Formats: sequence, structure tokens, C-alpha cells
Amino acid sequence: MAEGQRAVLVVVGRDDDVRAAVTAALERRYGADYAVVSAAHPEDVAVPEGLPVAVLFGGLGDADPDGLAVLRELHRAEPLALAVAMIRWGAFETAPEIFEALTVGQLDRWIYAPEGPVDEEFHRMVAELLEEWSARQGGGFEAVRMIGHRWSERAQHLRDTFTRNRIPLGFYEAGSDEGRELLAGLQLEEPRLPVVQLRFRPGRPVLQDPTDLDIADAFGLLTPLDPAHVYDLVVVGSGPAGLGASVYAASEGLSTLVLEPEAVGGQAGTSSLIRNYPGFPTGISGNRLTFSAYLQAWGFGSTFHFMRSAQGIVAEDGLLAVSLSDGGTVRTRTVVVATGASWRRIGVPELEALAGRGVFYGAAVSEAPAMRGRQVFVVGGGNSAGQAAVHLSRYAEQVTVLVRRPSLVETMSDYLIRELEALPNVAIRGGVQVVGGSGADFLESFVLRDLDTGAETVETGVLFVLIGSEPRTEWAAGALACDRWGFLRTGTALLEDGVTPAWPLERPPALLETSMPGVFAAGDVRSGSVKRVASAVGEGALAITLVHAHLAARTGARA
Repeated sequence: MAEGQRAVLVVVGRDDDVRAAVTAALERRYGADYAVVSAAHPEDVAVPEGLPVAVLFGGLGDADPDGLAVLRELHRAEPLALAVAMIRWGAFETAPEIFEALTVGQLDRWIYAPEGPVDEEFHRMVAELLEEWSARQGGGFEAVRMIGHRWSERAQHLRDTFTRNRIPLGFYEAGSDEGRELLAGLQLEEPRLPVVQLRFRPGRPVLQDPTDLDIADAFGLLTPLDPAHVYDLVVVGSGPAGLGASVYAASEGLSTLVLEPEAVGGQAGTSSLIRNYPGFPTGISGNRLTFSAYLQAWGFGSTFHFMRSAQGIVAEDGLLAVSLSDGGTVRTRTVVVATGASWRRIGVPELEALAGRGVFYGAAVSEAPAMRGRQVFVVGGGNSAGQAAVHLSRYAEQVTVLVRRPSLVETMSDYLIRELEALPNVAIRGGVQVVGGSGADFLESFVLRDLDTGAETVETGVLFVLIGSEPRTEWAAGALACDRWGFLRTGTALLEDGVTPAWPLERPPALLETSMPGVFAAGDVRSGSVKRVASAVGEGALAITLVHAHLAARTGARA
């Protein structure tokens, strides 16, 4: 084992040519950082002591007809490694077996063996595998260091925000020896926790119990907006719909401002793996997908205003004025509302008091590694709940999906149901509801009620709640027409009787236009939207076509 190697890459397969090609390529490119172990048979694999396994490459094909079974056996011993099938180019007969294994979660990726000494497509896929494994492990470079109590709701919120914004974070429990040593090194004897140190900024500033605005200010993100400037478009929210709108708007020359109060990506950004987004056959994490879109929009010229939210909207002097949470106001010719939705609260007072301390809303990807060896319960029957359960199953001893309906068939995609059913440490319990709970500093137990019999049982474990969504439209109350659930009405729905405020113009509203002309809605915040990432991106792009038409009509009217 070479000094400095951090993990192991295991290559197993009876096809000598494939195994030799993969092993040689890995040793040449990654040998300084990873130990490469190669064997024809799994019993001959000798992993260096003290090193974790990052990737398991298992052969599949004529020489390895049982390759997936061998790979599954190896993966059981190394559950945190990524399982990858390696095949010869042109072994198309393996496709059905590979696709089935991917669908039921028995395989993470597949890869062609390199065809020459330099095969950059092979190395691109290996680099993505290593990046994913490293992201799961944590550690490494710490742009931000935080010391606090792990189960503090505020610390959990900040960890989640930093993680979703792809900011390298190191977290240290305040009561640990390392945490106390760090606090002493910062000369903080009775600090207000959590303490956040920005290690990438000049002087390495230290913040005690900072607000979100304090964080934004320390990051240098509070650049004031010019109150006299008029934007072509303000996009409210940077989930998939808002990002889709900002990419197309900026790329087509519209001066675009994006308001984001939390983190890029919205709910989609918390998904550990999205398998049904076109163009990513083996899936992509919601964080990577949405952060890439953010970089794309930024590169085209969109301005992002972080840690500020919209507080109201009015039409004045032929423009739209959006008031902000920091007290400012921005003026614009058009608006796309893409604020999305937040997770519905579970509504049990005892559990609400334990939010962030054993009760988590959403996937809370930053908390997954802390679930090692725990009993975890995921409350919800939609795709987000299924994706969270799959991700948590890599760490938890047991994951149980709790759903009110008898089954998941009506609410979850088939591929996710099949994957959950195939995972050995995941169970599904239908027809139940969480009705109570208890705990002091952390969730100790909760009460489950059987909706058929009324019988109640007491369970112990950690709860992740993903039970539907509530639109983020409270800031626009009274200004924009909503349906009875609070989602924004758009298009012809505004012409129905009793809609308040009523559509004010003689022309009909455009397809995604709200009750205020020039204000459009896209994504989950819109009444009747399809709750899928691809459709949200599409609505954001479509909204820009309508924005152009609105701006052209304004120009024509002035002429």
C-alpha cells in the first residue's frame, strides 16, 4: 500500500483481457491515491487493512455469466462502495440484465472496459464514481467549519443549507474533544452555538449563532441592488422551474435577477438520485443536476440574490415592484414565480417540538451518514420519499417506509417501488399514520396507528417526513389569485367565476400567466402542475417564451 492512498478500487472478473485493461487503466491514472486490487475470483480479493472500498468493478459477460451475483455478494460485505458492472464494448446481450439490476438497486453503474491505453470516456465515468463516493464519505477540504450540537435544529438547518449549496463543510460536535479544542483555538470560552468559521475568507471570520443574512454577508453575497435599475425579468425561486427560466432568459439576452432565500435546487436539490430525468441513464443526484443548472444560468449572465425572499408584489407606473425580505425593492418588467412548495408538517405537536432532533423534514441528505446503525422511518408515499428511503438504506440498519394508503402503487413510480422492494433492509408499511411521539433532547419514540383497526403501536427510530407539499405563496396573498389549496391559478383558470383577484384585461391571460399581467408561474407553485423535475424545467423555459411575447406587446403598445 502506497503512502497517502485513501481507498481501494476492487476489480473482479474471469475475463483476463477485460480485468487486465481495467486494472491497468486504474493503476496508471489513480494509483497514487487509490489502492487497486485485482482478482479473477472474489475469494482471492485481498483488501489492504484500514482502507475502505470505494468502487467494486465486477465482470459481466461470457466469461462471467454470474457476474452480477458475484458483485452483489461483494457489495454485501462493502455496502458503502459503489457497485459497477464492467463489460466489453459490444456485449449488448448483457443490457437487459444490467437494466434490471439498476432498476432494483442492485447495481450503481455499468462501464465499458477501456479499448486503449488512453480512454477518456472510461476515465470520465470513473471520475464521476469517485466524486460520488467521496461526497458520501464527507471529509476532505473544509471551506467552512462548524462547531455545534448535532441535533440542534439551527445546526441541522445550516448543515443542510451548506450541503445543498455544495459548500465543503466540516462539522464538529461541541462536546467532543475535537470540538472543545477547536473552540479553544478560536479563543471562545462561552460561545453562542453553532459557531461557523469561514476558512476561505481573508482573516477566517468566525460567526456565533449566525442568521442566514449573517452568513450571506460574511460570504460577500449582500451586494446591494441598484434601486433605479429596471430588470427585464425577476425570477422568484431557484428550483428546477426557476433555474429553467433563468437559463433561457439570460441566454436570450434578458436582464435577469433570481431571488433565492435558501439553497439552489429547491426540493429537487435534496433528492439523492433522480433516475427518470432524460439524458442521465444511470441517474443523477438532484444537487448535481440543479447546481449545474445554476452555474449555467450564472454563466449566461443571470444575477443571483441569495438569502433574500420576495415579500410582496404590486404593479405601479407600468412596472412590477417586488419587495424583499431585507427591506429593499426591485423593479422589473416581468416576473416568473417559481417558489415551489415546502414539505407539509406532520401536525403532531410532540414531534414538531423535535424538528431537527430525530424528526427531519425532507431528505436531509446531510444527516444520512449519521444514520449508520439506526432504525429509520420515512413517512410519505411519493417519489421523494422513495428516493430518500433508497439513500438512507445505504447507512441505516433498517429503513421502513410508512404510508397512509394500502400501497405505493398510486403515488410512486414503478422503478422506485421495485427498487425499494428489492432492498434487503427496506420494508413498506401501508395503512398507517404517525399520531404521537415523545422525547426530550432527541426523538425517543413515536406512535403509529393502524388506519384499518385503530390499533396503536410504539416504535423507536428516526423520522424523515416527506408527506406532500404546501405552496410557497403566502408572500403573494391578496395580490395573485390562488386555488383553495394556495397554488397559483394561471391561464384560463383565471376566467372562472369567483376568482379573486379577477383577470383585469380584455385579452385572455397567457398559458402560465397569473392574475397580475406580466407575472407568470412555473413549477410546483402553479395549480395543476405536474410534480416532476423535467416538467418544471419545461415550464420555466416556456414561461420565457411568454415573457418575450409580453415584452413585445408592451413595446408595440408604446410605439
